[in-house]
Amino acid sequence: MTGTWAEFAAAFAVFMLAHRIPTMPGPRARLAVTLGPRGFTIAYSALSTALLIWLIAAANTAPFIPLWDAAPWQRWLANLAMPIAILLAAYAIAAPNPLSFGGRATAFDPAQPGIAGVARHPLLWALALWSTAHLIANGALAHVILFGTFAVFSLAGMAMIDRRLQTRMGQGAWHDLARNTSTLPLAALISRRWTPKSRPSAPRALAALAAYITLYLLHAPVIGVLPTP
Repeated sequence: MTGTWAEFAAAFAVFMLAHRIPTMPGPRARLAVTLGPRGFTIAYSALSTALLIWLIAAANTAPFIPLWDAAPWQRWLANLAMPIAILLAAYAIAAPNPLSFGGRATAFDPAQPGIAGVARHPLLWALALWSTAHLIANGALAHVILFGTFAVFSLAGMAMIDRRLQTRMGQGAWHDLARNTSTLPLAALISRRWTPKSRPSAPRALAALAAYITLYLLHAPVIGVLPTP
């Protein structure tokens, strides 16, 4: 089945099913009790990474059906977008942000929302940047399906999460928490609804730099494609 549309479909199905786990309170709670909260996070992150690598590899080996020609500027676009995506992810993971996927509710201050003030859904924006940049840089049908699905999922997910939390919390409570945040990145800063009172975390910036270098160096041996034009 290797190198077929069947493998690509199977990898996609398993990846999507695995990402249902965080939305299922019963299974997630049982796994968190068995592994511990930190153990669950580490195990789930490892599983997600392994499945993503399999999915991308399956897209790479699926029958090649070109939709547009490759050009150097497309890879330059991906190389410019990825540092921003990694920075957003580094500051978003486990940061106080009860308004979106991947954040924690404890220690969140609506007056100083941190990364949520930059973008209310930083992880989803990171995913959108990654997927859109790679969609443009890869014009084969399998990659368009792969990265196009991720891009649509990430952009639609922002509105879905907002609606779900507004229903759960009530419009008033949600607006109290979200008053200094914005769906569009930097909109709250540009409109001066929020002015940061502290500098960005240096350790998170260093973590983003380390992650970027690691991903850059592993791109060719793991994914099979050089990221440079």
